[in-house]
Amino acid sequence: MHHPLYTLGVIYLLILVLRAVLSWFPVHSGSPLGTVNHWLRVVTEPVVAPFRRVIPPLGMFDVSYMVALLVVWVLTNYVLYRVTI
Repeated sequence: MHHPLYTLGVIYLLILVLRAVLSWFPVHSGSPLGTVNHWLRVVTEPVVAPFRRVIPPLGMFDVSYMVALLVVWVLTNYVLYRVTI
């Protein structure tokens, strides 16, 4: 059985990936998908924003988002997973 923080980390990683996938498609703010997109931004922006302030985008790629995803993945898989062993 995994520690609840590990499970939350995995869920948060899925939310980050879902936000990334939705960013590839045009989403209108009044649509149901627009509501989901807004919710995903509200939940993920507190983690992504600090990286974005430090790391500038490279062309059309938001590298800060990829760094945030990597940091959450490392914390989840190497730190929180170790707590459960």
